[in-house]
Amino acid sequence: MEYEFMTADTPLPPCMPFPKALAGLSVSSTAKVMYCRMLDAMLTTGEEDENGILFVHFPVTQLAAALSRCEMTVKRSLNELENAGLIMRVRRGAGEPNRIYILIPKKGD
Repeated sequence: MEYEFMTADTPLPPCMPFPKALAGLSVSSTAKVMYCRMLDAMLTTGEEDENGILFVHFPVTQLAAALSRCEMTVKRSLNELENAGLIMRVRRGAGEPNRIYILIPKKGD
């Protein structure tokens, strides 16, 4: 395996954001990585709703593939994030994809 040491000038490879507030939360590691993956998707390809608030469409099958996890684990992690107040899922009508709003934890929470 080849490697190189980092210096102050070393450019980082593409990275996902990881809010420091996640480190102390009592959610699974999978849920934390999922939050970061959805936050990254929202920042790069997110859509705006009628109020200008960003959201993502991220079907369970796509999340499972992106995280190399089974769909049941993804569903459990989505529930963890929702219960922790880190995402809000808005279910839409038949044939419409759900919206996932990524919520930012307030300082001190």
